[in-house]
Amino acid sequence: MPAPLQFIESTTELPDQADAVIIGGGVIGTFTAYYLAKRGLKVALIEKGVIAGEQSSRNWGWCRQQNRDARELAMATKALDLWEQFGAETGEDTGFRRCGLFYVSNDPKELDTWARWGEFARSVGVKTRMLNSEEATRHGGFTGQRWKGGVHSQEDGIANPGIAVPAVARALMKLGGTVHQACAARGIETTGGAVSAVVTEKGVIKTPLAIHAGGAWASSFCRQLGIRFPQASIRQTILSVWTGNLSLPEAFVSKSISITRRGTGLHTLAISGRGKVDPTGHILRFPTQFLPMLARRWRSLSVGGLEGLRSGHETLARWRLDKPTPMETLRILDPTPDPKSIRLTLQGAADLIPALAATPVAATWAGYIDSTPDGVPLIDEMEKVPGLIVAAGFSGHGFGIGPGAAHLVADIATGQTPIIDPHPFRLSRFGRGNRTDVSEF
Repeated sequence: MPAPLQFIESTTELPDQADAVIIGGGVIGTFTAYYLAKRGLKVALIEKGVIAGEQSSRNWGWCRQQNRDARELAMATKALDLWEQFGAETGEDTGFRRCGLFYVSNDPKELDTWARWGEFARSVGVKTRMLNSEEATRHGGFTGQRWKGGVHSQEDGIANPGIAVPAVARALMKLGGTVHQACAARGIETTGGAVSAVVTEKGVIKTPLAIHAGGAWASSFCRQLGIRFPQASIRQTILSVWTGNLSLPEAFVSKSISITRRGTGLHTLAISGRGKVDPTGHILRFPTQFLPMLARRWRSLSVGGLEGLRSGHETLARWRLDKPTPMETLRILDPTPDPKSIRLTLQGAADLIPALAATPVAATWAGYIDSTPDGVPLIDEMEKVPGLIVAAGFSGHGFGIGPGAAHLVADIATGQTPIIDPHPFRLSRFGRGNRTDVSEF
């Protein structure tokens, strides 16, 4: 079943012209549209399905700095402030709160990695604190187990994926932006090589600026324009349980289970890093670039089935702008949850916290995580198509850093001083022969 999600009404009429057209109504695209509208641009947000229908409503909801890749850390720090700022300036509820994130472990190597990351993070002003065995055991008293250590990231937090992005879409419309659901963007028209319009299934919108934030669909869209963007998706399963009055933390991770509060009386459960790699055209297209990542994560990843191939989001096909595209054939990626992952998740939860054995399952769902070879997103204007900016490949990190990433996109789009250094997110790092490093953290 789909993840819990609050639905919003669409704008009735498609505009003939806009200063910017944003393709993809997830957290990145919707926040980007919001920031551009705040700057006075006439903005149209185009979504083939529903706002936040894919990974933006299917994630854990963590908004964290802890254990971030060094290239993403500044973005994550800015994003936390922007989550707070958005709520204060709009009055919209995203469920964001700085509840702190709590990790525990009995693995000395894992604890050492956290400690080394913490030394680096504190050097750039991030608050994070290692917990000794006594502290971790006390903080993790709800598990009834003794822990060798842990970490507490005091200023990090969570938001509610079921309500957050719809809240941003409502704020966008209050600023005069338009939101068009069930409206796939089929492609780009150019004049003199630069963007001049976005072609949708419902009509053409003239614009000098198109921003593609289509998640798992981004690489296939780029292929239509002759842009090579290595991207592949991981299918991850998550579930929610009714926890009622159980005394559980807002956000907790151990090797066997992760727990996150999601609304009143609900917690989501998942196993960190576990997922299925469904064979698709992109796995065959970019095999050498993804081998280091797959080799690093082989213990937690396994080969999936043909569902990803049938979904069409990683197709090698070329499509026409005057005919239905794969995005119209399958408007919302709603992959099948992995039964084995569900069993292992429930068993891990019950072993760690026996009280969870009696909690009823509220829902199960899965999502496709759009990943890059180095686990860091692409945020860049396309040299081949001036006026086209692509922001995708967030590798499971996009929800939490969404406001920071979107602010950077808006900065690039309007020529303003970037909120952070955009260099680490450029497309050229994926060029043939270039090495894309995977962080140890």
